[in-house]
Amino acid sequence: MMRPLQKIQYCIRQFSTLRSVPKPSAWKTYAAVGAVSGSLFIYYQQRLKVNAASSNSSRIKSAWMSDPITSIELLEENPDEMRCKFEKMIMRVQGELCRLLEKEDNDKKFLVERWARKEGGGGITCVMQDGTVFEKAGVNISVVHGNLPPAAVAQMRSRGKNLTGKDLPFFATGISCVVHPKNPHVPTIHFNYRYFEVTDEDGSVQWWFGGGTDLTPYYLDKEDVSHFHKTLKTACDKHNKSYYPRFKKWCDDYFFVKHRGESRGVGGIFYDDLDNDDQDKIFKFATECADAVIPSYIPIVQKNKNKGYSYAERMWQLLRRGRYVEFNLVYDRGTKFGLMTPGARIESILMSLPLTARWEYCHEPESGSREEELLKVLKEPREWV
Repeated sequence: MMRPLQKIQYCIRQFSTLRSVPKPSAWKTYAAVGAVSGSLFIYYQQRLKVNAASSNSSRIKSAWMSDPITSIELLEENPDEMRCKFEKMIMRVQGELCRLLEKEDNDKKFLVERWARKEGGGGITCVMQDGTVFEKAGVNISVVHGNLPPAAVAQMRSRGKNLTGKDLPFFATGISCVVHPKNPHVPTIHFNYRYFEVTDEDGSVQWWFGGGTDLTPYYLDKEDVSHFHKTLKTACDKHNKSYYPRFKKWCDDYFFVKHRGESRGVGGIFYDDLDNDDQDKIFKFATECADAVIPSYIPIVQKNKNKGYSYAERMWQLLRRGRYVEFNLVYDRGTKFGLMTPGARIESILMSLPLTARWEYCHEPESGSREEELLKVLKEPREWV
């Protein structure tokens, strides 16, 4: 039978290993030790909790592509803070998508770069180039804060934001992804989900969510486009039946290359300045949409990535990529905001651009061709569900 001192030493050894929770039969021993030296028992009980939290942190981080921008301790200490919730969500989505794209590309690996912004915050840029399936794929995370420059404040006011002051403190976090496949029969996908806060000069905080997912095919496969839209509609309908038709139209209107008179692709969903509901409800909706990216897109990749294609089909793909570049550099709101933000990281902002693109003078597709079929859809958006 162990003496009290031996019991204490036994307890220390058990808690020091911290490999497992003691069996129920051992609790009497620990209780007796606690009666002899309560402070010692409490110390090791607290240490058990700390190590358990550390183990949980390691498990979570192992699914991410990098250490987060915000410290893992701060993220876990503030589980109900929207800034922290959103950052953890996009870290998870980035990790899941990057690893799945690596698998689809025969284990080609992403270059992962964690960068800091001297004005506040930073980001994690993951880029895959010259893969077997993906010519260029980028999955970026940014977590930035600082003061909004006057140009950015003016842009927000122009779309209805009631902001008072000049250089306003802001916080923004989001995930942005563009995947440009090699095969012309595999569409390009883009998605972006973000959370934004601005503090007025009177100290009040305005917040909103934005985001969307859209598809840019080079050859029209109605079955693929329908699958893509149905997946997004299912995600939207779980939260509000009005979301899909409303955000589908918003997407068709937003991704329109005005000087060409055609859409960038076959749409999807798009929304911005979403702040008209409970904050947590909108967060859950944004999470649902982000989680819908993989089931909406990866089956299309798997179906088409091994199809053969001709030189002419490749040239058409490069021409359509030229239109993609035109939209991103001339109209895209995210690109404009990034370029206007002090300390902007240009490489990450322009990550969305393809490795190769093409511009031909006065190009017109042949009458009755598949290229013309796509162009007709781009000039007159359709309902796919």
